[in-house]
Amino acid sequence: MIELEGVPELIDPVMVAAFEGWNDAGDAASTAVAHLDREWKGQVFAALDAEDYYDFQVNRPTVFMDGGVRKVTWPTTRLSVVRVGGEKPRDLVLVRGIEPSMRWRSFCNELLGFAHELGVELVVVLGALLGDTPHTRPVPISGTTSDPDLARRMDLEETKYEGPTGIVGILQEACTHAGVPAVSLWAAVPHYVSQPPNPKATLALLNRLEDLIDVRIPLGELPEDARAWQVGVDQLAAEDSEVAEYVQTLEEARDTAELPEASGEAIAREFERYLRRRDGASGPPGGHATADGGDGTSYLRDNPGPRDGPGGRSRPPRPPKPDKGDEDPSED
Repeated sequence: MIELEGVPELIDPVMVAAFEGWNDAGDAASTAVAHLDREWKGQVFAALDAEDYYDFQVNRPTVFMDGGVRKVTWPTTRLSVVRVGGEKPRDLVLVRGIEPSMRWRSFCNELLGFAHELGVELVVVLGALLGDTPHTRPVPISGTTSDPDLARRMDLEETKYEGPTGIVGILQEACTHAGVPAVSLWAAVPHYVSQPPNPKATLALLNRLEDLIDVRIPLGELPEDARAWQVGVDQLAAEDSEVAEYVQTLEEARDTAELPEASGEAIAREFERYLRRRDGASGPPGGHATADGGDGTSYLRDNPGPRDGPGGRSRPPRPPKPDKGDEDPSED
C-alpha cells in the first residue's frame, strides 16, 4: 500500500532516480541524486519494503549505534521530495537506492504508483557506465528515451539498444508502457580509473539534468572536487608510460570524433547555456562552472585544484585492450 500522508501538493513534479550497482560506474549517478537531496534538504516520505526486493546475502544490512542503542539499517530504496525555488518553483521527487535483487516488475510498478499519486510529469533516471573515454576530456553524457516525440522535443536519442540491461532500462520501459514520459541520462566513466568516487562524472550528470528540466542546481564543492580528481588522475597516469600513451590514444580518437560538433548550431547552444547561467548568477548559493562544451567540465585542466589525488585511491591499473564484444547499456 502506498502511503503519502504529509506530502504537500507538488508543483510540476519531476522524479529523478538513481540506483547503486551495475548502472552506477564510479558511483556517479547515485552521488548526483545524493547531492540534490543534501543541497535541497530533502524530506524522506517513503521507503520500499526491503524484504520484497533485496537478497540480504548480496546486499547485507548494517548495524550501528545510535545514542547507545543498537540499530539496523536495511538496504532499500527511499523517496524524498525537495522544492526548487526561484521565479518558477517546482518539486523534485528523488529516488535513491540499490538495484533490486528480484521482482523488478513489481519494483517498477510500485515506483510508478508513487509517480501517479504525486502527479509526476517526467521521470529522469541517471546512470553511469564504463567506457573508452579519456579522463582529460569533458564527460560524455547521452540522453535517451523510448518516446519518439519526447526525443524530438527534448533533443534526445531514441534508444535502439538491444542486449543485457539493468534496472535503469527496465524502469524506463515500464514508464513508457504506463504512458509516463521517461528519460535516461548516462555518463561515460573512464574504465581505467573506475574506482569511486568520480565527481567529474557526477558534475556532468547534474549539468545535463539542469538543462533538461530547466532548474538551477547549487553545486557546492563539487566543481572543486572534480578539479582535484582530475589533477590526481593526471599525476597517477603520468607515472605509468603505458597508461599515459593509452590516454593519448583515447584523446586523439575523441577529438577526431568530435570535429563535426564544431558547428554553428553547437556553438549557439553553448552560448545560450552561458547566458542562462550568467543571468542566474544571483540565484541560490552553490556556484556554477563556466560554459564548457556540453557538460560543465572542460575547464578542469586549466584550473587545477590544490588537493591530492582522487580519494586516496591507488594508481589506475594498466588498461586492458578494448573488447569489441562488450555491450554498451547506455541506450537503455
